[in-house]
Amino acid sequence: MTTAATSSAHASSSTPPAALTKNPTLLKWVADMAALTKPDKLVWCDGSEDEKKRLTEESLAAGILLSLNQTKLPGCHLARSNPNDVARVEQLTFICTPTKDEAGPTNNWMAPKEAYDKLGKLFDGSMKGRTMYVVPYVMGPVGSKMSKIGIEITDSPYVVLNMRIMTRMGKAALTMLGDGDDFNRGLHSTLDVSPERRFICHFPQDNTIWSVGSGYGGNVLLGKKCLALRIGSYLGKKEGWLAEHMLILGVESPEGEMTYVAAAFPSACGKTNFAMMIPPERFKGWKIWTVGDDIAWMRVNPEDGRLYAINPEFGYFGVAPGTSEASNPNAIKTVSHDTIFTNVALTKDGDVWWEGKDGPVPEELTDWKGNPWKKGAPEKAAHPNSRFTAPATNNPALSRFYDDPAGVPISAIIFGGRRATTIPLVMQAFHWTHGVYFGATMGSETTAAATGKVGVVRRDPMAMLPFCGYNMGEYFAHWLNMQGRILNPPKVFMVNWFRKGQDGKFLWPGFGENMRVLKWVVDRARLRVGGHETLFGWVPKVGDLDLSGLHVPSAQVDEATHIDLAEWKQELESHGEFFESIGPSMPRALKLQRELMLARIEATQRA
Repeated sequence: MTTAATSSAHASSSTPPAALTKNPTLLKWVADMAALTKPDKLVWCDGSEDEKKRLTEESLAAGILLSLNQTKLPGCHLARSNPNDVARVEQLTFICTPTKDEAGPTNNWMAPKEAYDKLGKLFDGSMKGRTMYVVPYVMGPVGSKMSKIGIEITDSPYVVLNMRIMTRMGKAALTMLGDGDDFNRGLHSTLDVSPERRFICHFPQDNTIWSVGSGYGGNVLLGKKCLALRIGSYLGKKEGWLAEHMLILGVESPEGEMTYVAAAFPSACGKTNFAMMIPPERFKGWKIWTVGDDIAWMRVNPEDGRLYAINPEFGYFGVAPGTSEASNPNAIKTVSHDTIFTNVALTKDGDVWWEGKDGPVPEELTDWKGNPWKKGAPEKAAHPNSRFTAPATNNPALSRFYDDPAGVPISAIIFGGRRATTIPLVMQAFHWTHGVYFGATMGSETTAAATGKVGVVRRDPMAMLPFCGYNMGEYFAHWLNMQGRILNPPKVFMVNWFRKGQDGKFLWPGFGENMRVLKWVVDRARLRVGGHETLFGWVPKVGDLDLSGLHVPSAQVDEATHIDLAEWKQELESHGEFFESIGPSMPRALKLQRELMLARIEATQRA
């Protein structure tokens, strides 16, 4: 690694230590980016412990990080972002394809030449007085055929330290790349963190990402949403695989039988909690193993015709508020050491705090902006989208196959959103096309993770609306076409933990009790339990869901699983409006699924 003392030798040179790389394509690209941004110093990152220690010390000295109570939270630090830079900025995120149709109606589009010109002017000299860090990383297990290599150039040590947690970062990536030229080219500069000079641009045909004017993780950790989903989904369509906004978990029975499930939930719908779930006492002997909490790359194994998934990430970038011993005890253990917290509150003794954390609310805190805060204040102490970045290896429920280059075989896919009405607790699709319809019509209430209004229901197909890197209609068609590749496709399900009764209270307790629904999903995937056929899918028969030891009235569970035809007719009308918004690329097969369900309602109402 080029240390602080020696890196000045490379201040105007893109040449790394010879032990890292001699790749001519990479060296030229780095030199070109250095010529554009004009840094005072250039540092190649190798992912070593010494590098982490040095960058942490430099960040503490510069006030980029604050030290926490190292007795309570060893290796943990706090970062605060600019108050104007606390979430993803969908309105400033662009897909830059030769034609607007390629980006589709759900994406913001900018022509590649216009984007390179506009952002090129912003990047010109943007790193004067700063250090340029070259961050090589692997998304997925090192050496796996399912993995991808990226290089992120950044002027933010916060980004480097977070990328070190979130990816396989450093020398291993350069070794895996060798002299090849197949790597994602990512360029990032914080500039002055001005919303007027903030753009996140993706160039799918060039395998390139340019991000400028932000320091927030979702906009600047370029391996995450940018490469793993927006560029990844485009590469998946091109190469015949799926890049999805999905957790991956393993369900182990007391007898040792393992079943792997992938599940798509929009932000703040309990995704990380589900991925790290601890089964309730009734399910003694059952275990949940986390492969990934956010992103799944899935390819067909030609040997058995099944869909296999890897988690391309190496850490968790989770929402802090609401995380507690009650909601996610494994997450609490995961963030107990070597974690970077962003925009949470600070206690007097150097501990972290957020709304929904265990224990009484402290009388006094320092809020996420660094200001004094007192109990009862109208403002939140922690930002609603405050985050933790923690290593996957901290998770006590981490699957032993989390780093398996072959991935894990997926038996079931679950789609779930946050809906107060209409959508039942759980329902299974009749077949693959019907399951794609479930995903394509997912709706969820908006959250603080996306800027804009909170609590409004919007369509979020496959939880990919903000992350699909090309035309959404073609994305649906790609899902449909995958059936021809998958000889043994996973069963597809829809769930809704958030349905409410007439009193406005949740009907289902959620959290660990979701194991009861997951058990039915696993049993259905393994063809060993029946179901009741409704107009819209299979649901559990009376007695199929194990409700023993659950202190919830049976009438309340019935309400959570109830299907109201009038509500569904309204829902299907909304689906039609969404399909129209996609335009001519909307697959006819999904339109026909909708018409079929409407016809079923009409036939039932006439009967």
